[in-house]
Amino acid sequence: MIGAFVLCTLIGYYLLDSLAKILNLRSLRTEVPSEFADIYDQFRYRRSQEYTKTNTRFELVQTTCSLGALLIFWFSGGFEFLDRWVRAFDLTSTFAGMLYIGLLCVAREAISLPFEIYHTYVIEQRFGFNRTELKTFVLDRLKEWLLSGLLLCVFSYIVLGLFSFFGQSAWIIAWACTAVLSSILIYLAPTLILPLFFKFSPLPEGTLRDEMTALCARQRFPVRELLVIDGSRRSSKANAFFTGFGSNKRIALYDTLINNHPVPELLAVLAHEIGHFKRKHSTQHFIVGQLNLLLMFFVASLCVNRPEIFAAFGVTTPSVYVGLTLFFILIKPAAILIGIAANYWSRLHEFEADRFAAEAMGDPNPLIQALKRLSKDSLSNLTPHPLLVALHFTHPSVLARVLALRRAEKGTTSQTAPVG
Repeated sequence: MIGAFVLCTLIGYYLLDSLAKILNLRSLRTEVPSEFADIYDQFRYRRSQEYTKTNTRFELVQTTCSLGALLIFWFSGGFEFLDRWVRAFDLTSTFAGMLYIGLLCVAREAISLPFEIYHTYVIEQRFGFNRTELKTFVLDRLKEWLLSGLLLCVFSYIVLGLFSFFGQSAWIIAWACTAVLSSILIYLAPTLILPLFFKFSPLPEGTLRDEMTALCARQRFPVRELLVIDGSRRSSKANAFFTGFGSNKRIALYDTLINNHPVPELLAVLAHEIGHFKRKHSTQHFIVGQLNLLLMFFVASLCVNRPEIFAAFGVTTPSVYVGLTLFFILIKPAAILIGIAANYWSRLHEFEADRFAAEAMGDPNPLIQALKRLSKDSLSNLTPHPLLVALHFTHPSVLARVLALRRAEKGTTSQTAPVG
């Protein structure tokens, strides 16, 4: 019964996701939306549609292969075979679990790596985005694997060790340890982790730095550093973000963003990021994420020793580490629903940050122009299908954001217009 439910959920979501992608392709418009006529010419717009089509077909193949690999591994007895192989080493349950989970992660990476290579060096190269040299790509993957492996070892050792020692009652302690470690990582990421992959340099003296510093001061945004990231070494796409919390906040701008946008647009992008801080979006997401993690550990404690779950996946010898592995497959239905709700919430926050930026700048047009230029430079799909947006988008479509800013501008104008 459990196996059938999980199987139906996995296939059902795959079909729903595929339907969303196909509907997205069919909803592509042939004409440039009027709001973007000043940015897109017909050639660039057709190019963006071709990029959407190419990526969508690629994603359909990738998700099909991923699901197929999981089902083949499941129905060929892979979970049981791997468990027996690990047990043959006669390790403690904690180290056996670390090996079991680690091998599954290695297999997942082995499956995803060819797709990542193809996307970077075929699709992104074809559309003029890729600037990643092979040496950089290899070093990035090695660093990611080393860092991910280290974090996986630490987290799995703590969680499996606690469950082995305290049994099912370990869930609250495991959550507390995980929450503390994740908080430490957020604090250390700007200074220790991100510099492993990107070169950070102070924003040079000049008009842009002066204007950004003044904007942060006006908005009482406690930024420690204004930095430039060498994003152009990997891609021509642009981005900006702030990292850290407390007094450790850093605003980071991709060099591609600085090179392609005038100062007013860059200030609007900064105001958007400040808006996330002022509206406490990051804090809210962190708290909700920790509560979600708490709930996950609690439910996991109820499932890790259920014989029917092991039987559904063909595992004959129950253990905490196999139980936790199967749990992550079992909660797929809940994860899908939580993900849809989280995406909707995130999109609302983007609208809020946009409105804050428009108010902080006293004019929505710099942000509107920045959004338009970013969409053109990244060949964004301006009219994604609503189902695809609901399933995957953490940000609203660029067109939706621009229209929302236009509506807010009209509302503000009507409220301040003289009467009589």
